[in-house]
Amino acid sequence: MRWDELPQSENVEDRRGEGGDYGGGGFGFPIGTGGMGIGTLVVLGLLGWVLGIDPRLLIGGAEILGGGGHSYHTPYRAPTQTGKPTDRTGQFVSAVLGSTEAVWRDIFQQQGGSYRPPTLVMFSGATRSACGSARAAMGPFYCPNDRRVYLDTSFFMDLQRRFRGCDNNKACEFSQAYVIAHEVGHHVQNLLGILPQVQQRQNALGKVEANRLQVQVELQADCLAGVWANRSQQRWKLIEPGDVESALKTAAAIGDDRLQRQAQGYVVPDAFTHGSSEQRVRWFNTGLKGGTVASCNTFRGAQL
Repeated sequence: MRWDELPQSENVEDRRGEGGDYGGGGFGFPIGTGGMGIGTLVVLGLLGWVLGIDPRLLIGGAEILGGGGHSYHTPYRAPTQTGKPTDRTGQFVSAVLGSTEAVWRDIFQQQGGSYRPPTLVMFSGATRSACGSARAAMGPFYCPNDRRVYLDTSFFMDLQRRFRGCDNNKACEFSQAYVIAHEVGHHVQNLLGILPQVQQRQNALGKVEANRLQVQVELQADCLAGVWANRSQQRWKLIEPGDVESALKTAAAIGDDRLQRQAQGYVVPDAFTHGSSEQRVRWFNTGLKGGTVASCNTFRGAQL
């Protein structure tokens, strides 16, 4: 992945090494969309560029790797200063985030809207978010309460060693970028009003049906990550041979079916919250090939 020429974001908050005990609670993410039909959801969310935020909402990216519990609010300290990190890992994160800002700014402007980028918080071990305690075992996640993406960069090593989502440090870079772009995809969903609409509906559903909606939200974030990859390739030619294959391998590695099979030896589709390996690969590819938000309608055909 050629990332040296990507624009560096100023919206990186570096909390690595801050230490501290931030409690042991996990994260939940009830979401839904109240009496609105799916056609309304798509028109308002994908085409209407409606802004909407429900502070009770928490959407996670890889948090299936170790989260759980319920969504709650806890006080958290004032954020540290944001800026461009100076170490290689920080510079990489800043570059990927900067590219998402440029891509989504253009897309929103083309639709007559204005993109407000999230802040990405790098931490080590544990930190505090406006959605509760953040711990490394939860994996990367997006908190709509403070519009921040939380990332313990040790997750990058987990992709390679624990989940075998990529083969080596170089090949892993595009996989790591995909993970960041997925979380930014949740921020895009938040700005489009999709997350609060889905939460409202999910609150009225049983667990199985609510999980299915959650899967659609996560697969759409995968697709939006593919849109980022498409637009970034057009603009910066950042994709090198093997990069896409690496990202697809990562998408497959963190599919619900594979993770469940590794953890318990069998698969329970009704408990999926992020989608199967095949679904995650397919929807990332859909965004990569289509390059448009409209191509990422994972809700098509759903009855809400």
